Amino acid sequence: MAIPHTTSIRNHWYWRPGWGVGSRFYTWHITFDGQPEVDELAGQYRSLLSSQPSLDVIPNQWLHLTMQGIGFVQDVAAEDIDAIVAAAENRCAHLAPFNLAIGVPHVDSESIQIAVDPVEPVRQLRAAIRASIADVWGEDRVPEPAEPYNPHLSLAYTNTDGSAAPLIETLSSAPKLSANAVIDSCQLIVLNRDEGMYVWEPYATVKLGS
Repeated sequence: MAIPHTTSIRNHWYWRPGWGVGSRFYTWHITFDGQPEVDELAGQYRSLLSSQPSLDVIPNQWLHLTMQGIGFVQDVAAEDIDAIVAAAENRCAHLAPFNLAIGVPHVDSESIQIAVDPVEPVRQLRAAIRASIADVWGEDRVPEPAEPYNPHLSLAYTNTDGSAAPLIETLSSAPKLSANAVIDSCQLIVLNRDEGMYVWEPYATVKLGS
């Protein structure tokens, strides 16, 4: 089912609490390295969306599905992060790899994003990651609310406030594209946004079903 467009957009790149140039943040993402269909889909949309000055289009190497944050690097002990990874390895070994279908984009208030289908395996993976954090810190210290959570792949971020109408019109002319991805791992990354884009260094990769 198509997700409706928002009517207005706002600048995604304001500094959220705790963030600034130089900030580094531990978070879990599904990344899409080695997923040629996703790369092709994003590339075709990129040529369309790059004409819009209100958008910062995401390069293929930084495509991701946001899962679960942990905390700023300076606030998390090294032994804790390694214990969380070990717990995640144990829990994710009991989850089977799964396929995701990626299809029609919509204008969100701060991004162009595509919902993924099915969502339940993503939710199960996120629940396992959250349980892994609880294994180390206890349930009361698991960051971020469990809900609302709407799994999606972002194609671009908005860099201004205004009407969503030009972006909606642009997407209306887009061909109907789709891609399939095989998800067999989840990545713990060290994220930064120093240069106006989310980029990261990998910290650990946890395999599903291993």
